[in-house]
Amino acid sequence: MKNKKILILGATGFIGLNLLIYFSKIKNYKVYACYNKRNKIKIKNVSWLKADLRKYKEVEKIFTSYDYVFQAAATTSGSKDIVNEPYLHVTDNVIMNSLILKACYKFKVKHFIFFSCTVMYHSSNKPLSERQFNPSKSINAKYFGVGNTKLYIEKMCEFYSSISDIKFTIIRHSNIYGPFDKFDLEKSHFFGATITKVLTAKTKLTIWGLGKEKRDFLYIDDLINFIKIVMIKQKNKFKIYNCSYGKSYSIKNITSKIIKISNKKISIFHDKNAPNINTNISISSKLAREELNWKPKISIDKGILKTIKWWRENIKI
Repeated sequence: MKNKKILILGATGFIGLNLLIYFSKIKNYKVYACYNKRNKIKIKNVSWLKADLRKYKEVEKIFTSYDYVFQAAATTSGSKDIVNEPYLHVTDNVIMNSLILKACYKFKVKHFIFFSCTVMYHSSNKPLSERQFNPSKSINAKYFGVGNTKLYIEKMCEFYSSISDIKFTIIRHSNIYGPFDKFDLEKSHFFGATITKVLTAKTKLTIWGLGKEKRDFLYIDDLINFIKIVMIKQKNKFKIYNCSYGKSYSIKNITSKIIKISNKKISIFHDKNAPNINTNISISSKLAREELNWKPKISIDKGILKTIKWWRENIKI
């Protein structure tokens, strides 16, 4: 059986690295990993390719007719940047994805899998399906740039699906957490930053705002399992799937869970002047359950415990 060729873009990032570790251990796949600024990691059965994905000549250098391209490369960070410098998540991501899709078309890639997000969804306490997203309704002002950027890339995938034989799968995943996440306090998302805050705090830690806003959190292994199923069962030319835990938790609730599971005695202080995004994002993965027979297996408490264990074994502060 001929080995199938996989290209992982953003292979040194959180999602990309977890994908890389998984597929490097699986027979019948030839894995190519793209990196740029971060140092590549020594992993068996992986061919590393260096490229700045904002430059087409460098994009073209790493492309051939891959069976799968996983697009996990992105400029990302947390609420602080989204509020204070929202353009950071727009320009680079539009440029790199436009060039990547052009290369996929030129080199006749078979299946392109794009990691989108769920910030385009409107505030809701009820889990929303893919069809319940209303493009005529305004996106939360703090998420306007990044949300519309993701929607633009999704539309570009739909466009290329209409003029080529490439299959496109869009994964609107909720907040992913787990091993190899960003855990620094400047650039990480809420979950990674809070793990670090809790595990390094002595008596108290600070939450930005009141912590009442709710988010859906999904452990990385459940996302990897979702991808494995999509590769086999997704038969449409263009398809959008939500990928979520299916239940939202408040920021304060998750913080309290992390404190409890870490067995630390810490009080919570609220900084009402710090940047936060006061919207509730609740996502339904009913379509994935019905069409792919996928559902998350890792509970929030178990996921937090596994992440804390990994942090203690791997992160040096």
